Amino acid sequence: MSITDQQAAIDAVHDDREGLPVMRARFEHNGSPRYMLYTMKRLGLDHEHGFHLDVELVSDALEGGMETVEARLQDGDADLIDIDYISTARERAEGAGIVAIHPYGRTVGGLVAPDDTEIEGLEDLPGHRIGVVRRLDKNWILARAACREFHGFDPDVEATPVEAGSKVGLTELLHDGEVDAILQFWPIVPEITERGPYHEVLPVSRLVQRLSGTDNRLPISTFLTSEEFLAENPETVEGFRGAYRDVVDRLVEEDELWEAVGERLMTYDDPAVVRAVRDGWRDMVVRDWDRETIEGMEQLFDHLLDVAGADALGVDRIPEGTFRLEVDP
Repeated sequence: MSITDQQAAIDAVHDDREGLPVMRARFEHNGSPRYMLYTMKRLGLDHEHGFHLDVELVSDALEGGMETVEARLQDGDADLIDIDYISTARERAEGAGIVAIHPYGRTVGGLVAPDDTEIEGLEDLPGHRIGVVRRLDKNWILARAACREFHGFDPDVEATPVEAGSKVGLTELLHDGEVDAILQFWPIVPEITERGPYHEVLPVSRLVQRLSGTDNRLPISTFLTSEEFLAENPETVEGFRGAYRDVVDRLVEEDELWEAVGERLMTYDDPAVVRAVRDGWRDMVVRDWDRETIEGMEQLFDHLLDVAGADALGVDRIPEGTFRLEVDP
């Protein structure tokens, strides 16, 4: 489904701001947060929590080496985005005034290959062409760390990573036979595997838990805002956090909400695909966080840094102030 069609579905539930403070949300048209954002607007949870969420879907292409949503936030054209916390640390270390205000989830992907593949696990990657959005993508970094830690090789050396530049381009690489497998983002995996002839060799979320050394579900992606917006609009940020918790509760419990999501936002209005995405979202999402969660995220980062190195991560530390557990009114 095109960006235009999805935006039209979201615009249909964009009510009048009614004098409420506005938070401009800019999210990728093929990223999983759009399911939550659409449902939040449809249920009126933003107004219930005292703010107006203005949602615009954008491309997943890169702008100046950054994802489009990152560029929007840093250019002052957005107040709310989501990216993985490794990218957040990287951009903040380079001076970006951004801060993570709430967790989203284990927004990683899966290793997807044709049904007749020779690739049955990470140990089979050497000698193969593996499609990635970009080499700094979290899925490739996690795969590299796991291969080095558990299998004794670096796929950045022993395999050939092929950068697609976007999630759409990544799927095209697989369909065109230009790569032997891809590391695709999880919401797109069901659209590929349910329609075949492809299957998911390995969910990257399994690597997250194994590398972190904890059974606690750790968020890889978080919601970000600018330090300026947070300082000037703490009540709005707190309102979003409350609306997010409420919509997570509803989407976890109420299957019928996903019927509208499938009909209005998914490329394939196929019940099997919708169910697979729904179940994957429920397994991925993180409703809230605490100090233990942050410590787990820091532990995973340190492990990735030790195994993959600063060059692979693009950053050597999580700068102070990256995560904000509490919003001061």
